[in-house]
Amino acid sequence: MSGALHLLCGKIASGKSTLSARLAAETGGAVIAEDYWLSTLYPGEIADLADYRRSSDRLRAAIAPLIAAMVRGGQAVILDFPANTVASRAWMKALADDAGVTATLHFLDPPDAECRARMHARNASGEHPYQVDDATFDQFTAHFVAPTDAEGFAIVRYG
Repeated sequence: MSGALHLLCGKIASGKSTLSARLAAETGGAVIAEDYWLSTLYPGEIADLADYRRSSDRLRAAIAPLIAAMVRGGQAVILDFPANTVASRAWMKALADDAGVTATLHFLDPPDAECRARMHARNASGEHPYQVDDATFDQFTAHFVAPTDAEGFAIVRYG
C-alpha cells in the first residue's frame, strides 16, 4: 500500500500553511511544517537567508528518511516546506522517488501585493513563529522559481 506526498510551492504568505491544514483534513494525512520545526529546533537563531539555508539543510537531512518511510507505509504526508526553488524541489522529488510515488505539487500563485498584505496581517496577529518584513519578503522572493511540468510532479495550480 502506497501513501501520498503533497508539496507546497508559493511565496511567503501565499497560503501554504492554510492549504496544508485543508489537505490534512481532506486526506487524513500528517502535516510536517518546516516553520514549526525550525522555530522549535533553532529558536532565535534564524536571522537571514544564510541562517535559514543552514538550518533547513540540517532539518531536511534528518527527516528525509522518516518522510519516505511514512509514505511507503501508506501515510499521506503534507510537506509544508517551501518548494520554491529547483533545488528544493529536487530534494522533494528524491523523497517521492524513494517512496515510490509521484508527488502532488500544489502551486499557490497569488499576486505579490496579496502575499504582502497577508504577511502584514500575519505579523500583526502574532500567531506565526516568524515575523517577516518587506525586505525579507523581497530577499526570499528574488530566489523564487515557478515549477514546470518537466520537473516530474503532478502540479495543481491555485490563482
